[in-house]
Amino acid sequence: MATLTGRTIAVPETRELDVFSAMLERRGATVLRCPLVAILDAPDPKPVLDWLHAFSAGSCDDLILLTGEGLRRLLSCIDKNEPSLRDPFVQRLGAVRKITRGPKPARALRELGLKPEVAAESPTTQGVIDSLRAENLQGRAVGVQLYGTEPNRPLIEFLQSAGAQVRTVAPYVYADKLADDAVRDLMQKMAAGSVDIIAFTSTPQIERLFNVGPPELVRAAFEKTEVAAIGPVVADALKRHDIPVRLMPEDSFFMKPLTTAIEQGIGTPNGASQS
Repeated sequence: MATLTGRTIAVPETRELDVFSAMLERRGATVLRCPLVAILDAPDPKPVLDWLHAFSAGSCDDLILLTGEGLRRLLSCIDKNEPSLRDPFVQRLGAVRKITRGPKPARALRELGLKPEVAAESPTTQGVIDSLRAENLQGRAVGVQLYGTEPNRPLIEFLQSAGAQVRTVAPYVYADKLADDAVRDLMQKMAAGSVDIIAFTSTPQIERLFNVGPPELVRAAFEKTEVAAIGPVVADALKRHDIPVRLMPEDSFFMKPLTTAIEQGIGTPNGASQS
């Protein structure tokens, strides 16, 4: 059913751009594809390989996986640089206590026939912290897979204050995808009222808009455009910029539930919005 006919939706996603766009287009939406960031392997694989060697040799008691992309990039680093390390890494991964921030890292573990021992109830950094508050972390070595180069100080400081030894790894980085002129063009379309919704799927997409600016154009863009977020991490990032989120899945934070949330929120007959 073409529930989104007559709606123009901007999609800043990169990795699953075609998948997400197709879901919206099947429902009748006009999709404005605008990949704002690219996800790339860490430019220097050596620190990642050093961490992988140490982890495989038993340097960590626990491993916190913040993203599914992170685990897949760790495996990709092994496959590209040292394939013989894969079996020891996966074997050790099965032996440590695994803590996941949300459904995506849990899904990446399932691809290896593994599952998390601790899954945060809320797929946020605070959710991970809350899930570990009752645990005795004194003297434990905790690996933390970061997303991008974001140091995640709240999580690291919590672990250190609880007596843990923290060993971080950053297996990928975010890079600009669209040229700045194209990003400003997107915001001008939003400010002109030509875009009904922008659907964010990661926090770097948000930061890219605000970094390109200028601020008055960003504000004008969001005044005219409804905002959808794939989950609470992205919604929190938008709220920090005083951008209200109208559309978000309730409990499953993937592309299909986001599409459903958009559908239910604005995909009403004759283009009428729901309150």
